[in-house]
Amino acid sequence: MNQIMNQTRSYLTAKFDAMGIHPQSRLGQNFLIDLNLLRLLHESGHIEPHDVILEVGTGTGSLTAPMSEKSAVVITVEVDPVMQELAKQELFGRKNIRFVKTDILKNKNKLREEVLEIVREELNKPGPNGEKRCFKLIANLPYCIAAPLISNFLLTETPPMLMCVTIQKELADRIVAKPRSKDWGALSLWTQAQCHTEIIRIIPPTVFWPRPKVSSAIVRLTLDEKRRNKIPDLKFFNEFSRVLFFHRRKFLRAELCSAFKNTIPKVRIDKIMDKMEFDPTTRAETLPLKTIQQLCELCRQELLKLPENKQKIL
Repeated sequence: MNQIMNQTRSYLTAKFDAMGIHPQSRLGQNFLIDLNLLRLLHESGHIEPHDVILEVGTGTGSLTAPMSEKSAVVITVEVDPVMQELAKQELFGRKNIRFVKTDILKNKNKLREEVLEIVREELNKPGPNGEKRCFKLIANLPYCIAAPLISNFLLTETPPMLMCVTIQKELADRIVAKPRSKDWGALSLWTQAQCHTEIIRIIPPTVFWPRPKVSSAIVRLTLDEKRRNKIPDLKFFNEFSRVLFFHRRKFLRAELCSAFKNTIPKVRIDKIMDKMEFDPTTRAETLPLKTIQQLCELCRQELLKLPENKQKIL
């Protein structure tokens, strides 16, 4: 195993002390120092020679290195210039790594176009045997960007075929949640409508340096293009999923009336409720994904009857 893979806590603390730098909590710099879990993370991504890997949070390059040995290219994004320079030194000589110094999020609702353009550029190149390249996101994600990053990628025209990431356990629980559970909500709907979702491993704070205050999880989302293609309007479904859970304990009818108060009359909401055979006390948190998708489409069809400038959710 090379030196990159041996970036244990003692190695990192000595390196950081020598450089006079410290991990920055505001940037989510918690380094995974358990070598077995690092190996599990990149192996769970099932990396192939034709893969274009996006890593968000280069850190010291401990995950970047083994991924570069198996993939066509690793595009690794780091917002901290000092950390990126350290990683460049550690990864010197690896020709299939593209370093990008930027914040992956332009804002909480939009990804940085510069990064997407690099991904598209690499995807347009042929694989080693002329085959089509495959886009994957594999990373030890900073907690603060994990939810918007995953959500926004599923809204793009070219989402990752696989996302294997280390995130906060609380977020992982929401991604894999089932109806009627406390974690079932907008993120569950949005991810499961497009992906097979699974938690690979729950991991404790002790495997990171510095230690976070909460547990983490390695989660894998595998895109199901058939599921995704059944969604008539991704943007609308994304917005609809969020408004359904603005107030979790609110009755569904009240939530719909509030969401469409300037567009769909209450009498039409009632007709939709009757068509779906909903009880007056029905709440969104009790509904399975398929039912919510049917409800979403009925509401969308109602909006399509209106002038284009009124076809929106509050």
